[in-house]
Amino acid sequence: MQSPLPSGFGATTTAAEVIEGIDLTGKHAVVTGGYAGLGLETVRVLLGAGARVTVPARDMDKARRALDALDVELLPMDLADPASVDAFARTLVERGDALHLLINNAGVMACPLERDARGYERQFATNHLGHFQLAVRLWPLMRKANGARIVSVSSRGHRFSPVVFDDPHYQHRDYDRWTAYGQSKTANVLFAVGADARGKADGIRAFSLHPGAIMTDLARYMSEEELRGFGVIDEHGKPVAEVAQGMKSVPQGAATSVWAATSAQLDGMGGLYLEDCDVAPLLLTDTTDIAELRKMAGVRPYAVDADGAETLWALSEEQTGVSLDRG
Repeated sequence: MQSPLPSGFGATTTAAEVIEGIDLTGKHAVVTGGYAGLGLETVRVLLGAGARVTVPARDMDKARRALDALDVELLPMDLADPASVDAFARTLVERGDALHLLINNAGVMACPLERDARGYERQFATNHLGHFQLAVRLWPLMRKANGARIVSVSSRGHRFSPVVFDDPHYQHRDYDRWTAYGQSKTANVLFAVGADARGKADGIRAFSLHPGAIMTDLARYMSEEELRGFGVIDEHGKPVAEVAQGMKSVPQGAATSVWAATSAQLDGMGGLYLEDCDVAPLLLTDTTDIAELRKMAGVRPYAVDADGAETLWALSEEQTGVSLDRG
């Protein structure tokens, strides 16, 4: 399953190139984080293809400024606030319109230890549990679409850690902001595996992906020294956007999300992890050297493990109190 097609696209492909010739008239998309960085580019491209787009926003003022020139629907929602997620979903469900594309793009990376009102660690709660709750609440609308896709934006950062199921919130181990990010990104991949298994009978398919390394607001918690060490900025502090140096531009970074959401090449498929607008191979190396890993494509086997996906789904139901059966 995890083997390149090949698609004919690659690391330099842009979102506009991926969607060329695709008509999304009559399709409805929800894009979390759709007012900054890759999410904003994703929204622009989907709108250009004729889709109707709804953007949930934690910071409504920032979102209004970013989306001012675009014909989108903007509604409040904070992924870290379960009541807010429910309120957003309820607004859409009460309207009853089918949802064709759910692009779970928003996220937080490498932040200091913070906990929400439930005591949950912020990165796992925001990057995974909030999106899990949103997807389950919107499931009836995706079922109505008779052909929907869920796109879970993960990262090569999933290689930093599997999900530690017996202590996902660092109650009994020392907090490390990078392993916390890593397990939340692994959860994004496992979520797609679990969602696809549950949804394919109803035409709901799910994919996860690494968009590439791109200098966006996501890096707000990284120091200049860290950014330089990761090759994100040059010696003058300017962003690097050269594929040959392991970096992408925003239009290139949004391409895999758009390909996952719209490409006919993925019809009949699901539960796959994607990179550079193609299916990624399994990454079987034992190395943990970050510099070496950055040169390698692929997904760790633990992130696409069906049993792990089921364990995560059960944990997510328990921690959110939300399930497809109970509503």
